[in-house]
Amino acid sequence: KQWYQRRVRAMTVWQFYRNTTLGQCLEDSLDEMIQSQQITVAAKQQVLLQFDKAISTSLSQRVKNKITFKGCIKMYRYCDNVWTFLMTNTEFRDTTDGFTADTVKIVACDGAKPQGEK
Repeated sequence: KQWYQRRVRAMTVWQFYRNTTLGQCLEDSLDEMIQSQQITVAAKQQVLLQFDKAISTSLSQRVKNKITFKGCIKMYRYCDNVWTFLMTNTEFRDTTDGFTADTVKIVACDGAKPQGEK
């Protein structure tokens, strides 16, 4: 059971990035390639799995920027190693600029790989 939970958690974290603009564009392009019979569904799944791993690794190793934020927390939840915050009147700042957002949803996942994962 523990192996299954670690596996599901790792897949959930990695697949999270498929909902980004880049991930959606990749998936749309792969779907077009399937329709024109340039690749198989299995090949699409392999490409998406590689994307999931690559984006997760790249973000954890290459992004060094830090940002601070403060606002009113309207709702928060912690489930399966994923934090979700719904905030209002949130101010974001980095070293040079800042901006304010009326409503923000922040989803934070544990970026560490489960034991036994490579």
